[in-house]
Amino acid sequence: QVQLAESGGGLVQPGGSLRLSCAASGSIGIVMGWYRQAPGKQRELVATITRTGSTDYVNSVMGRFTVSRDNARNRVYLQMTDLKFEDTGDYYCFANDMFGGSHWGQGTQVSVSL
Repeated sequence: QVQLAESGGGLVQPGGSLRLSCAASGSIGIVMGWYRQAPGKQRELVATITRTGSTDYVNSVMGRFTVSRDNARNRVYLQMTDLKFEDTGDYYCFANDMFGGSHWGQGTQVSVSL
């Protein structure tokens, strides 16, 4: 059973930075990454990273966010810089497992505000 636990969210001013961490346990598969859900909006995929380090980002965060992964420790990170109001939301770590199933953590809140 895959379990995921996020940490690192908080309140930050526009232009600031935050680093999210996710500790995973269980049979983690090829892809890990992050989703987010802004108030009143659908959950969207933010960034993914494969076991070999290939990454992908939604256009709105490209150049500002960096996803990284520590396979030995089963952790995935999201370094967020130059944060904007529209980055506010709940951020969810996700991972697929060895059988193709998808799993999400409970989420951590990121608030960008003056």
